[in-house]
Amino acid sequence: MAPKLLIGMTALSTAHGIMVSTADAQWTVTNLNPADSTGSAALGAFGTQQVGHAIVGGVSRAGQWSGSAASWVDLHPAGSTESVAFGTSGTRQVGYADGGTGRSASLWSGTADSWVNLSPASGSGWSIAYATSGAQQVGLADVDGFRNASLWSGTADSWVSLNPTGAVWSEAYAISGNQQVGFAIVGGVGRASLWSSSAASWVDLNPAGSTDSYANGISGNQQVGVATVGGVLHAGLWSGSAVSWVDLNPAGSDGSWGYATDGTRQVGGTSFADGYHASLWSGTAGSWEDLSLSLAGSWRSTIATSIWSDPSFIYVVGYGFNNDTDRQEALLWSRPIPSPGAGSVLALAGLVATRRRRHRC
Repeated sequence: MAPKLLIGMTALSTAHGIMVSTADAQWTVTNLNPADSTGSAALGAFGTQQVGHAIVGGVSRAGQWSGSAASWVDLHPAGSTESVAFGTSGTRQVGYADGGTGRSASLWSGTADSWVNLSPASGSGWSIAYATSGAQQVGLADVDGFRNASLWSGTADSWVSLNPTGAVWSEAYAISGNQQVGFAIVGGVGRASLWSSSAASWVDLNPAGSTDSYANGISGNQQVGVATVGGVLHAGLWSGSAVSWVDLNPAGSDGSWGYATDGTRQVGGTSFADGYHASLWSGTAGSWEDLSLSLAGSWRSTIATSIWSDPSFIYVVGYGFNNDTDRQEALLWSRPIPSPGAGSVLALAGLVATRRRRHRC
């Protein structure tokens, strides 16, 4: 399985020549790396807020942005040796902080001083929170040496195990409303999973023909993640059942994975011979867009980790290795959404132009 946070990047050419992408020139890319940081990654987004981590003074520090490098807010709790933020709901941020005895699932409300330790009090060795929605958070907790997909409601005491009956391992990665996604190992197979706030509600999303799978993102009735098909990772999309799975893997790629969805579009990464390419889909493999084509300068592999949209803009966050600065840097892509009438105007203009060309002939 591909990890939640990729490292060990390889060289990237923006002219890989393997597949034609429909990447739009209207993308605006903002480098979010803070001025005093030697590396960073953006891992979650909601509204005008982005979260992730930056390396400052040799330490990984959880933080949030509001659309620019200068907006960086350090969420690193006092006394922690490292921290990372993975998700945000706009007013709350989640991730982990390590105080020297192991990682603890963490919840913030915009400042380092607001930090709340979510690690279950009884039997928990370590824990991580990956996403938050409303008053709830999801992630995993290692309890008595056993990994449990986990659900919290703002406190350590509110912890609920989502581990389904018969599963030897489970993790939850995303939440939307009262539904959560992740994976569970059942019968020796890692199975993409969907819950509705209880272990008993577990739904097996593993598609037929897949040797293992996991779901990383959810929004509305869409779930996005990865399924292994013929030994190759394929980004995939579900709508609440295993049979609903749609293969998003682009033709000509070495594999792909999906990390997040806004309910209409999906983001993640696609592997080619020259490295990873930050990717955007709109529900089909043929809709694939190579977001790395929007980057100026020289970059190695790029990853898109989260997406959020409103009626006017699409926002995508992720990271890539900047060859010019020799470090990994957090990135924010943004693009306007055409107004409903824009397509009709463009289509009419095209029709008029076609008729004029025919008339001239």
